[in-house]
Amino acid sequence: MIEFEGVTKQYGQSRALDGLTLTIPDNGLFVLVGPSGSGKTTSVKMINRLIEPTSGTIKIDGQPIDQMDLQTLRLNIGYVLQNIALFPHLTIEENITIQLEVLEWSKADRQKRARELLTLVNLDPDKYANRYPSELSGGQQQRIGIIRALATKPKVILMDEPFSALDPVTRTQLQDLVLDLQKQLHNTVVFVTHDMKEALRLGDEIAVMRAGSIQQIGTAEAIFNQPKNDFVREFFDIERQPTTLTVQDLVAADLGTVVSGQPETITMTASIKALAQDLIAQPEGVIVALDDQTQRQLTTTDLTTLIAKRGL
Repeated sequence: MIEFEGVTKQYGQSRALDGLTLTIPDNGLFVLVGPSGSGKTTSVKMINRLIEPTSGTIKIDGQPIDQMDLQTLRLNIGYVLQNIALFPHLTIEENITIQLEVLEWSKADRQKRARELLTLVNLDPDKYANRYPSELSGGQQQRIGIIRALATKPKVILMDEPFSALDPVTRTQLQDLVLDLQKQLHNTVVFVTHDMKEALRLGDEIAVMRAGSIQQIGTAEAIFNQPKNDFVREFFDIERQPTTLTVQDLVAADLGTVVSGQPETITMTASIKALAQDLIAQPEGVIVALDDQTQRQLTTTDLTTLIAKRGL
């Protein structure tokens, strides 16, 4: 359990956090969401002491973190950033295991752990372990950033807007990956985002922040259906607008490749969200049958093209 007790952060005349009191339970996915300048990133950086509070106390499992050895604290907290920060001159395996080297794991054990983690995120170790970051796509690099944070088997993972620079399809796929990994590994994940849709999709529990203080804490359903004040209501209001795009919209935009004789794997009325989910499991593409008895194969590229055209 992570506890903030009356935590304040002052920068000159500006107050980034204003007496923050917050409890983050174990083994769940806790989301801090709010607009720029609300104190989200300041809060999460205090957990691994990249930022020190002006006043107040932060505890992990009842122990004040300012009484812990700093290196030990950070080696037991995974940290995933938006800019990933992979070392360009190191191989993927070396990037994943850099903290294990600090902990003096043997080379064989480091290699074994890297292969386990690559397999966990569906990257073939034989194919990717000896590549360099520049040889990977943005989404693949972010997968490496995630599993590097998992290398030491930390109890806590901090994720500071890790997907905000990615295209919508890759972002959805990595959100799914985080959900799957959390369910498998039962880490405590603290996830920072300014995107209310991402917060609603990921959070077991969500804290809505504004001007350095908490506006509301609760489940996605509770916050969405019972906003505590006007700020929370307005912040989440856009999510109430239904998204009605379907596979039919891709076909109408003349996207996809004409094929024949393939089993249908998705219907014309399926939502684009359902399509994105199916493309994770079937990256080679899905098949839809048209009314004129022809078929189209739809890929991630087709979905990305529609999203770009519609400005979603």
